[in-house]
Amino acid sequence: MIWTIVRKEIALTLKDKGTFFWLFALPIVFIVMFASIFSQSGGATYAIPYVDEDGSALSGQLIDMLAEVKGFEPERYEGTGAADAIREVKEGGLSYLLVIPQGYGERVSGGEAAEVKLYRDAAADEAAAPVIALLDSVTGGLQQYKLRNAMADLGLEGSAIEALMEPAVIVSEVKENAAKADPITQIVPGYTVMFVFFIMINMILGLLKDRQSGMLARLQSTPMKPLHYLCGMWVPHVLVLLIQSVVLLSFGRIAYGLHIGDPLAIAFIVIGLAVCATGIGLMLSMLVSSENMGIAVVQVITMGGAIVGGLWFPYDMLPRAVQAVGLFTPQYWAQRGMQDVMIRGAGAADIGWTLLVLFAFGLGGLFVAWLRFRKFAMKTV
Repeated sequence: MIWTIVRKEIALTLKDKGTFFWLFALPIVFIVMFASIFSQSGGATYAIPYVDEDGSALSGQLIDMLAEVKGFEPERYEGTGAADAIREVKEGGLSYLLVIPQGYGERVSGGEAAEVKLYRDAAADEAAAPVIALLDSVTGGLQQYKLRNAMADLGLEGSAIEALMEPAVIVSEVKENAAKADPITQIVPGYTVMFVFFIMINMILGLLKDRQSGMLARLQSTPMKPLHYLCGMWVPHVLVLLIQSVVLLSFGRIAYGLHIGDPLAIAFIVIGLAVCATGIGLMLSMLVSSENMGIAVVQVITMGGAIVGGLWFPYDMLPRAVQAVGLFTPQYWAQRGMQDVMIRGAGAADIGWTLLVLFAFGLGGLFVAWLRFRKFAMKTV
């Protein structure tokens, strides 16, 4: 009897073309779109619009120093003057504008502090932040140049000057990850985990249709036990999710060179994730009162879990309060487990907590569905 239900659900799933769009085509579209955006942003060039009102050799030297830094390209503003450019910043046409005022070169050559102004849109802090950091670095270099000349004028020799200019603290970067972390190791597993949970919509619709058609009422008069029916509805969707995860991760590997890590560990996480999503799907099917309510609840679980679980953004970038909430979501544990394997070199023996949480959610959902089944089946539409 179980396999009769399994075959019925597999046939219905294969017949429903929308399932393939939601579970396979759409996540691939998201992966391609966001991988393209964030892969390009890693090597992006920041254009720095500027107005040089001074026009001196020293102001030109400052522009040349900015141009020498990789990833930044000064662009002369082509308008009629600084006033028009500043007005464009106020109106949101430019995120920022560098203005070198008249007299800059004279003040620098005279040993005085020279001022340059960076006008920026107050709503574009993220866009202006790299340019501000660049300007701080360049002005720091100019200050060191000024100090070296001052010490040379005092009669200090080159070795003594270099000793005085040595930084008091040196920061050495030591990476502990077994593999390189890049946007792909965030995007591919993140959207794989996210779209796995959309299977719950199919499960809710399928169970509600069985009840509305009277099939569940007829099954009550047969020897079939509730657990057998639930398993028959559960197994096909687990198989669909296993195939979905393999397709999406393989796409990431082939298209973007995603580092998979230990295949056995990833396989265990994928199985745990499939059990988790389908178990929760069975539970929700027993609890929701209508298709619309079921779809709404799934959207909240899927999107909310994606945000607080670190599927859209790296978990460490989230506020502390959001991180605390994310610890109670299966999405966080699935994403963390995949990244532990892909980035940190974890193996099957190192993902125990991830598997425990995923299977606990899934089996807990199945248990609740079993307890609620008779009440669900006997409910009249």
